[in-house]
Amino acid sequence: FIGSGSNVLVCDKGFDGIVISLKKSFKNLSIKQNSMIIVEAGVMLGTMVKQAMAAEIGGLESLIGVPGTVGGALIMNAGAFGSEISKYFEEAKTMTLEGNIKSYSRGEIEFSYRHSTFPDNEILLDATFKCKKGKPDQILQDRKVASDGRKSNQPLKFRSAGSIFKNPSDTLAAGYLIDKAGLKGTKKGGATISEKHANFIVNMGNATAADVLHLIKLAKKYVIKKFNINLELEVKLIGFPQSMTQGVYYA
Repeated sequence: FIGSGSNVLVCDKGFDGIVISLKKSFKNLSIKQNSMIIVEAGVMLGTMVKQAMAAEIGGLESLIGVPGTVGGALIMNAGAFGSEISKYFEEAKTMTLEGNIKSYSRGEIEFSYRHSTFPDNEILLDATFKCKKGKPDQILQDRKVASDGRKSNQPLKFRSAGSIFKNPSDTLAAGYLIDKAGLKGTKKGGATISEKHANFIVNMGNATAADVLHLIKLAKKYVIKKFNINLELEVKLIGFPQSMTQGVYYA
């Protein structure tokens, strides 16, 4: 199950299985007078954020520009500039492989950094977020801070799978470690560790998934050697044989 494919790296040979994406369906979104947002999983996160802002709902504007669907964002507990989508989560519905509908309330799902405990074998259908009215001027200011920060710090002109590694802590960024390991600008085939933000591996035009995976392994190796820190993947790998991913998740 995937959303729109953000934060995903798929093997060049494809995936031996069935992929289900809701990004072209499940597009309903409703904002209630009490600032509750009921949204289906296929709605793009940016669409929900923009409609919330138009309704003068505050808190979500820091997520402006984060790619992907609402479903994918909730599963991954997407966040940016100090805020995470789980902060506003109230309840959600999923479907099991047998077609049964299940409901989860806020207390039944645990969220952590880029992770949630929604079952892997269930597909997220919709979610409800409990938000609050905000001040229009403050909403626009927070949006500008997030938008300007993303433009100045991230290589948005090139294709990428987003942030490759999770930050080791709140005070230590993966991009900083990769930069200090001397890897900014390192190339493999058509892939490059971004000069602008070292936690992004960008496609310069003809990169393969194997090229990107090579640079992922290289970054892990150099950061472990220099700092004794084992970077954990944020991007999800799909379809790769175990022989190619050995050593990627753990040193």
